[in-house]
Amino acid sequence: MDRKIIRLCLLIVSCSAVGLVVGGTAAQAELNQCLGVATPTDECLLQDPMVKTVEGMGMGLLAGVGASVGAVWQIWQNKSVGGDN
Repeated sequence: MDRKIIRLCLLIVSCSAVGLVVGGTAAQAELNQCLGVATPTDECLLQDPMVKTVEGMGMGLLAGVGASVGAVWQIWQNKSVGGDN
């Protein structure tokens, strides 16, 4: 494989992994905050914590992939405008 392709894959995988962790943690924190109020709502009480965490992890994964692809796109655009830097 070309070195640039390997770097691209590593960037996407690392951003995805970070997004996965941050998304899962944020979903868990949101659920804990919801349950921590004096009178939790019915929606809060009926949510399955595992499903909520997996949903957060999925959104974080998509955000990480999107961020890495956007960063690579921006780098490629800057190189094509500025020449071979």
